[in-house]
Amino acid sequence: MAILAAVALSGKVFDRSFPRAESTLTVPHTVLDGRYELRREDSATTGRTMAGTWRSSLDAEAAHGVVASYRRKGADYDDVVVTGMYGRFRNTASLRARLLAERGSTASPVKVVAPPRDLTPASSPVRVSCEYLSRSWTDGQALTYPACAWADGNTLARVAYMTTSYVDLKDAAEQTLRVRSDMLRPIR
Repeated sequence: MAILAAVALSGKVFDRSFPRAESTLTVPHTVLDGRYELRREDSATTGRTMAGTWRSSLDAEAAHGVVASYRRKGADYDDVVVTGMYGRFRNTASLRARLLAERGSTASPVKVVAPPRDLTPASSPVRVSCEYLSRSWTDGQALTYPACAWADGNTLARVAYMTTSYVDLKDAAEQTLRVRSDMLRPIR
């Protein structure tokens, strides 16, 4: 009872209903106009673990994890890594923020370089937030890269652009919506 009173006094409004299940995330062989090919799918392992963690969330129901890594055709290192879920989700703004905040422990080799910003293209009904991250390895190498996230009523994902080429956050947001379009399938 005290928790409910605290939430009510905080002024936060929580959506209590879950949307109808209308779409799912798949792992196609290619994304982004066929320029990136599937390199590795970890949905059965990492995806299952991730979904198990999110099942305890009050904002997720019937969650299934999808984890895939795509590599640009002909490149040695230019990856698009998708970590997402499909199911039924509510309070999508807070879920989108949670996706970007999940980088492991404070000892993680991944650090925030530029905090998340809403960079939703004007034509999109789905909100997208992006940030710049930096990852370092024990051999001294480091990489700064963009990561974006979306969350709608049925799908959510973080898309990391692990490339040595500079990617503008606005471009990353637009590419994220294209990745979403490539992976989204209606439930029939």
